[in-house]
Amino acid sequence: MPDTPSLHAETHLKVLRLLQSNPKMNQRDLAAALGVSLGKTNFCLQALVAKGLLKMQNFQSSKRKLAYAYLLTPAGLLEKAALTSRFLKRKTEEYVLLKAEIEALRREEAAA
Repeated sequence: MPDTPSLHAETHLKVLRLLQSNPKMNQRDLAAALGVSLGKTNFCLQALVAKGLLKMQNFQSSKRKLAYAYLLTPAGLLEKAALTSRFLKRKTEEYVLLKAEIEALRREEAAA
């Protein structure tokens, strides 16, 4: 499946949603939740940090030196809302088309 802008946007939305509900989620758990590789997860997180949508907070007192929290920035919250709106619009359009196709197939089946 080729990477497309909408696929990236959908992945970014999933990441933002997961991290908003659980900021201490580690990259391995995030990768498992997304169904993607750890490398792709890291790449996505770095892109979101570079865009200013996420910030990483290191826990200095943690025994695990790689313990981070991924916090949505105000820009991240706005982007999450915009991505959600676009995602919902696209999925609604897909639903309408799919529903029409199902009805057409049912009519064909009934006529046969």
